[in-house]
Amino acid sequence: MARYYKCVVLLLVLVIISQSCLCANSNVPCIEKERQALVDFKASISQHSSNRLTSWKGTYCCQWEGIGCDNATGHVVKLDLRNPCYSPYRQPREPYLYVQYNLYGQMACMSVQSPNVSSSLLQLEHLTYLDLTGNHFSRSSIPMFIGSMGRLEHLSLSDAGFSGNIPISLGNLKSLQFLDLSFNYDFSPSLQLNGDTTWISKLHSLNHLDLTSVHIKDTHNLFQVLNLLPSLLHLSLDDCELDNSLIPPHAFQNMTSLVYLDLSLNMLSSPILESFQNMTSIESLYLSGNNFTLVPSWFCNFEKLTHLDLSRNSLTFIPSWFVDLKRLVYLDLSFNELYGPIPEAFPNMTFIEFLDLSQNSLTSIPSRFVDLKRLVYLDLSWNQLALKDYFLSSIINSMCRLKFLILSTNKLYIESMEHFEISKCIRYDLEYLDLGYNHINGHLPTWLEKLENLKYLDFTSNYLHGPIPLSIGKLSKLHELYLSNNIFEGLIPESIGQLVNLTSLHLSFNKFYDSIPQNLWKLTNLRYLDLSNNSFNGLIPESIGQLVNLTYLRLSSNKFHGSIPQNLGKLANLGYLYLSNNYFNGVIRESLCQLVTLRILDISSNKLDGSIPESLGKLTNLKYLDLSNNNFNRFVLKSLCQLVNLFHLDVSSNMLDGTMSMEKGCHLNLQYLNLSHNQISGSLPKSISLISLSFSEGLFLGNNHLNGSIPISLCQIPLNSLDLSKNNLSGEIPNCWEDSLEMLSEINLSSNKLTGAFPNSFGNLPVLLWLHLNNNNLQGELPVSFRNLKQLLILDLGENQFSRSIPSSWTIDTFPLVQIIRLRQNMLNGSIPTQLCQLKSLKILDLSRNKLHGSIPPCIENLEWMKLTPLVPATSPMPFAVAPSSEGWSSQDAMEVVKGVELNYTKILKLVVHMDLSENNLVGVIPDEITFLTGLHGLSLSKNQLTGEIPQLIGDMKSLESLDMSHNQLSGKIPNTMFALTSLSHLNLSHNNLSGPIPKDNQFSTFNHPSIYAYNPYLCGSPLPNTCPGDLSHGASESKGNEDEDGIEKVWFYFVIALGFGTGLWGVIFTLWFKKNWRHAYFRWVEDVGDEIYVAIVIKVAKLKKMKMKRNHDHE
Repeated sequence: MARYYKCVVLLLVLVIISQSCLCANSNVPCIEKERQALVDFKASISQHSSNRLTSWKGTYCCQWEGIGCDNATGHVVKLDLRNPCYSPYRQPREPYLYVQYNLYGQMACMSVQSPNVSSSLLQLEHLTYLDLTGNHFSRSSIPMFIGSMGRLEHLSLSDAGFSGNIPISLGNLKSLQFLDLSFNYDFSPSLQLNGDTTWISKLHSLNHLDLTSVHIKDTHNLFQVLNLLPSLLHLSLDDCELDNSLIPPHAFQNMTSLVYLDLSLNMLSSPILESFQNMTSIESLYLSGNNFTLVPSWFCNFEKLTHLDLSRNSLTFIPSWFVDLKRLVYLDLSFNELYGPIPEAFPNMTFIEFLDLSQNSLTSIPSRFVDLKRLVYLDLSWNQLALKDYFLSSIINSMCRLKFLILSTNKLYIESMEHFEISKCIRYDLEYLDLGYNHINGHLPTWLEKLENLKYLDFTSNYLHGPIPLSIGKLSKLHELYLSNNIFEGLIPESIGQLVNLTSLHLSFNKFYDSIPQNLWKLTNLRYLDLSNNSFNGLIPESIGQLVNLTYLRLSSNKFHGSIPQNLGKLANLGYLYLSNNYFNGVIRESLCQLVTLRILDISSNKLDGSIPESLGKLTNLKYLDLSNNNFNRFVLKSLCQLVNLFHLDVSSNMLDGTMSMEKGCHLNLQYLNLSHNQISGSLPKSISLISLSFSEGLFLGNNHLNGSIPISLCQIPLNSLDLSKNNLSGEIPNCWEDSLEMLSEINLSSNKLTGAFPNSFGNLPVLLWLHLNNNNLQGELPVSFRNLKQLLILDLGENQFSRSIPSSWTIDTFPLVQIIRLRQNMLNGSIPTQLCQLKSLKILDLSRNKLHGSIPPCIENLEWMKLTPLVPATSPMPFAVAPSSEGWSSQDAMEVVKGVELNYTKILKLVVHMDLSENNLVGVIPDEITFLTGLHGLSLSKNQLTGEIPQLIGDMKSLESLDMSHNQLSGKIPNTMFALTSLSHLNLSHNNLSGPIPKDNQFSTFNHPSIYAYNPYLCGSPLPNTCPGDLSHGASESKGNEDEDGIEKVWFYFVIALGFGTGLWGVIFTLWFKKNWRHAYFRWVEDVGDEIYVAIVIKVAKLKKMKMKRNHDHE
């Protein structure tokens, strides 16, 4: 025992001596020359970043941050200025570490910034370690003098803002073991390795080489040189634009010692894999983001392989030999084209810890999948896995080491999770659970409270309902909670305030109501809060100002009211604020203008009023501002001149007045400006460039009081959309739109007072989708040639004064995609050109109110998209240069006469199928071919001179809701086939020469107004007054039966009256016997009701007698 104590004492003495030696050495002053070199280096750093090196002062430079010295000599041997918050732009190789990194947040960035690397470092002659990773050296070149620092063993210049050529002087670093030049690619030119690379072969000690994102396409002999490095263990060449032609067949022949190889994010294909066969020592192989379609079976010979990344390729199946990779702990096959079941042998990979099969089309999982007991990270998201509740139940009950479970966006069908049992081990390990975008029903399970280390929980887009349980407050380590897009209802529990570590809370698109609990405002670590699209109401309390770390706040689409809280101005880190679609009132608070970090501010669709404060100009970081659909009455556009980062401004649908004037020198860089639906007056500036706007998305000034002409300078702005509709603009449209060739997809100049001819330059806009020039005073001929309008969907030239004929050159070659042509109410003459029949995509054709003559062309049957089953595909026959979005369609409108009423179609315009040829001088018969257009909702041929009969096949047009053939010279009978038009709700056949009986069955029984059939002298039957021949004898044969029915009706009538009276009398008589005041009131009421009943009986009896007399008269 004594001997044991002696050993312990001796050990303690040695420890004390060693520590004292270390302390003594740590106080060795560094060499003055080297200290001064470091001081000079610090002086070269930009002033605003030098606070990173605040410890660099005094004599003992060996104690400065990032400096390491030789304890014996005092020479500086290490300079480590790696940015402590540095994380490369790629996802780390262990994605679960990446997740943790995101969960816990980033450290404050402390980047060293300098125009270049100071040559004072040359004085550090004993330097062996130099790391400048994650800093910024202003796109300068890697200094040549680094090649003179001959003792360097470790050199890392990753992501440090270098560009240009890598100096060959680095070949002088004979002792170099570690060289990292990666991620210097955000700059132009990027870091490049050019020409002869023989100098690399001189680095005999090199074991780690990282050239990620270095441009190496122009090297001559790189792989031959790499084969000459006997010590090379780690090689990274990802994102280097490599393809098979740049890698020789035996590129890796001598790399038998290589342990780590990364060729991700290149353009390699499967044949290149044959060159890997000699890499028998390989342990980590990363081939993500290439064009591999299969992996050779000899890969199973890589007996030491532990990490394999084949994600983001084009693999279609999981090779069965994967299970022979016995040491594999990391496998990533995500973002491929895998389909079908996961192989049954997969669970034999018993060492696997990380498995990512996400973003594929896998359909099923092996029954023994839960045998993968070592799994720490499992991602099966974005597949087509039809999973039942037992799968999830068995995972959380069996996989004890699992920390990350991601099953989102599958077909996980669970009726309820309440019955699940979780193992004791997983309670402590599971940190990340993502089951979003599945088919999970029931309530949020209470067993979640047992997951003591859970940091991330996501049930987004399921069918969970009921309230959030109080037990949610027990997840004390939770950082992120996503419950959006479910059917949760009720109140948010007060226990939410116990989640003190919560940084993200997303409860949008549910049915929560009432006010937000006060405890929520105590979650001071919150950075993201989304409560939008619920039914929350009440005031937003001033205590919201406690959420000082908040960067994202979304409370839109609720029922909040009152004023915007004053204390919002205390959220100094807020970058995104959405308060739209509520009932906020009052003015914009000045405190809101203190949020200088705001990038997005959306307070649209409220009841805010007053003037828009000029102090909004203080929000210099603002990029998106939406104040639309309020009651603001004053706004000075020039007050925003300081918002140099603003690209989206929407103040539409207010009551703003004023003009479009701007100050000289105001430089806005707007891409979207919407001032529509206001009371802005005056003219557009003659030189729109004075406004200094550089649009790309659009300029929307419709529905105002603008006057004057359209300035030519508008043509010089690269617009995507231009809307000047519903103003008082006059003069000619400038013919200068060639400058907008690449951008302009929408032009709306409708409802103005524009004159002159159609501008020819409109015909040269290759991406134009929507053209509205209707309701103006444009004149002249319609343009014969539209050379480049291949993308056009809507051509609206209605309500103008265009004359002459419709050009026969308007063919499928001119408008291959057009869906709406509207030429109504012009002065067009001539016939309907048969070339229009080529426009197979037409869904609305309106030629009404012109002077067209001739017949309706039979080729009209070729308008395929007016049929229920068009022969042309629903997708466009040619690709769009600018694909029309559903949002783009929803902003379009067109006036059409349907069901006798002029309607303005907006939101559903894309769905309308309509033809209007009315109010012309068309002659001849209605062609039978028109009945082939079975998808038509509305057809109007009225006020022409059409003759002949209504086509017998008109019953095939089953989609018709409105049919108007009035004011023609049609003859013959109304076809019985029209009974099949069950959707028909509006019919007008008046003012023709139709004959015969009016149909009475089906929907015709609802067409009971005489005006529908008026002025057809030979039509007969209800609702017209003239009866049809044969109706009298038919009535006589039925009179006896009718009399019998009338007798029964009379008996029932009097019986019901007697029964009702008796019930009313005796039902209350006993009550009235005891209540005197009720009795008096009741008898007064009975007298009134009795009088009414008496009058009703007298009238009914009189009617019955009149009917009987009429029938007797008819019988005689």
